[in-house]
Amino acid sequence: MRKEVLTMLGIAAVATASAIPPAIPSDPAIEKKIVEIMSKMTLEEKVGQMCELEIGWLQDPDRSNGYKLNEAKMKEAFDRYKVGSILNTPNGEAQTPQVWHDIIKSIQQQSMKYIGIPDIYGVDQIHGTTYTAGGTLFPQEVNMAASFNRQLVRRAGEISAYETRAASIPWTYAPVMDINRDARWSRGWESFGEDPYMNAQMAHELVLGYQGTDPNHIGPYNVASCTKHYLGYGSPKSGKDRTPAIIAPNELREKYFAPFKESIQSGSLSVMVNSGTINGMPVHADYELLTVWLKEGLNWDGMIVTDWADIHNLWKRDNIAKDYKEAIELSINAGVDMSMTPYDAEFCDLLIELVKEGRVKQSRIDDACARILRLKLRCNLWELPYTEIKNYPKFGSKEFAEQALELAVQSEVLLKNENALLPIKEGTRILVTGPNANSIRSLNGGWSYTWQGTANEKFTSGYNTIYRSLANRFGEGNVKYVAGVEYDNDANWDAEKNIDIEAAVKAAADVDVIVACIGENSYCETPGNLTDLNLSANQKNLVKALAKTGKPIVLILNEGRSRLIGDITPLAGAVVNVMLPGNYGGDALALLLAGDRNFSAKLPFTYPREISSHYVYDAKPAESVPTMDGSYNYSASTDLEWEFGYGLSYTDFAYSNLRVDKDTFNPSDKLIVTVDVTNTGNREGMTPVLLYTSDLVASLTPDVKRLRGFDKVNLKPGEKTTVKFELPASDMAFVGRDGKWRLEAGDFMIRVGNENKMVKCLETKVWQTQNIE
Repeated sequence: MRKEVLTMLGIAAVATASAIPPAIPSDPAIEKKIVEIMSKMTLEEKVGQMCELEIGWLQDPDRSNGYKLNEAKMKEAFDRYKVGSILNTPNGEAQTPQVWHDIIKSIQQQSMKYIGIPDIYGVDQIHGTTYTAGGTLFPQEVNMAASFNRQLVRRAGEISAYETRAASIPWTYAPVMDINRDARWSRGWESFGEDPYMNAQMAHELVLGYQGTDPNHIGPYNVASCTKHYLGYGSPKSGKDRTPAIIAPNELREKYFAPFKESIQSGSLSVMVNSGTINGMPVHADYELLTVWLKEGLNWDGMIVTDWADIHNLWKRDNIAKDYKEAIELSINAGVDMSMTPYDAEFCDLLIELVKEGRVKQSRIDDACARILRLKLRCNLWELPYTEIKNYPKFGSKEFAEQALELAVQSEVLLKNENALLPIKEGTRILVTGPNANSIRSLNGGWSYTWQGTANEKFTSGYNTIYRSLANRFGEGNVKYVAGVEYDNDANWDAEKNIDIEAAVKAAADVDVIVACIGENSYCETPGNLTDLNLSANQKNLVKALAKTGKPIVLILNEGRSRLIGDITPLAGAVVNVMLPGNYGGDALALLLAGDRNFSAKLPFTYPREISSHYVYDAKPAESVPTMDGSYNYSASTDLEWEFGYGLSYTDFAYSNLRVDKDTFNPSDKLIVTVDVTNTGNREGMTPVLLYTSDLVASLTPDVKRLRGFDKVNLKPGEKTTVKFELPASDMAFVGRDGKWRLEAGDFMIRVGNENKMVKCLETKVWQTQNIE
């Protein structure tokens, strides 16, 4: 039996929280109210606030009558256990705003009756109104990243908050900040891709979109954010969900912590913990990561909640505790404030025992309870415990739908366009084929009306599949649909049925262009694990057979991760990766294929070509070494399908006149970088402008390059603009083997497009703090 858990990260000691500016400025009125409330609370009431139960715990066992709440279970939850939070959607599917209003109103009435403290209800609304029927679904986060458009992402957060609060829900488990460093992982589409800077920037936008600009006062059209999954969750060693990660301590700090730091400093009020382990330590029991790094290192007064039943994993799976009680002890002492139990309230009884036995200090309970009350006060739940749908007239509006469509248009990536196959000309006869051609489910992905994204037909009758969108745009008489391969929606997510490739080949005889829609059906979390990253054999065989017809193929990739397609990419004249663009993804694609709109997205991840080559753009030099001269053939070259930041347009852009305001700099300096961008083609278009830096020589092998800035510009043919970046020199620092941030004297290359400029740092600086401020 282990009496204590020691961290294994070896990160240098840092300054105390008192010397660090608060991530969220304290509000004296809120702090006074917390003291007042807690002065009247018993130990049982404080511990109850730390427990979060799933809504099914409160429901009537007979689900045939809908969502009805059981009065006896409600009394048990709020009178016996004093529970502070409820989560999830009834019966596992989206509910209307009125149903949500009725549920949350009933819960709040019981919570106030028995405890005198409102409940805080949490739901995974991760790309719009996941669990609110009739609301707006946006493209998934991976698509948001591909847009490289901060303003659109901020607006998506604002609309999501508005429609979530319209349903009386005050707390959303988003944004997802798991930088995805492994193409195999089943949750990569939930995040903003593989780059730390991209994830940090989009976290900033979504947090402000959800919460507004004042985290102490969440308004009636805003919700509290819960940044997840802290941290390192997106890099499991096996590529399978909720399995161990092995991450170098310096990289954990430099890359994986960065998005969470930005999210917290943008005002995020809560954080959800990684379900897995890092370097052998379950994050739910890691005092250094939860308390030293997050709470103390950022001087953050927000609240930490577990993920689903993860305290149980400490003893049932990870074997660092002998039973549930010891697992609770380890987790609460590490810094967890609220346990998503989610099916039992035994947590409360056992935690009370631990306090009385002296194994968990009363001060730790007081701290956790204060953080939970602070969240509730910031959300104004005493005054606004639930909302009325009549006060949200824009819910499900055309205005919001147009924003979702625009984000979808700006998120779909053109990867290949040989001989100007696209745009498709008017009057062209088109065959639409493949398992993703007539599926709204696959456009939305997981967390869409249900956890796995199933049962879409119940909620999506008013939206268009790719086939329907193309038929609407090019005319019913010009567009025919023959699936060739279909998904079996009554089986596992990857199951296929009705394999009739010959029918698709026959249908291709009298068309001009084939639009082959391939990829994945919807999935989420562990059920989405796979054993082979290759696209299914049936889908590849469909494309190969169609290629033999000699008709040009437009390959549409509709997938949550990069399935290997290296053997069929050469068969296509054009390739578009739509990823998971949501309900309006088909309409967006039709606009783009027709040339009504121009492509403007770029990949926020590296698309691999080989099953054994898992590569990220900020790799080390040795990860891509050409054949060496010598006595044997040595090659570490990595053959990619498409690199991070790749994406085409119907027009061309030229970069020129890259300038930096200083050739030499010191660690405290800010560099001003400007570059001219010209539209040299004959169509109007938007393009992301990406700023990279490379540290040419360092005491640790430097990354090949790092993204340090981006902007998006719209230019008419022949138009030129100057893009300006502000680059603090400290952004080019890295974490050394001693766990300290350092910027070393030497040469750096700044790159934008095909332009580059050399600059020199004149002195070395080593920071003695956890973070660079």
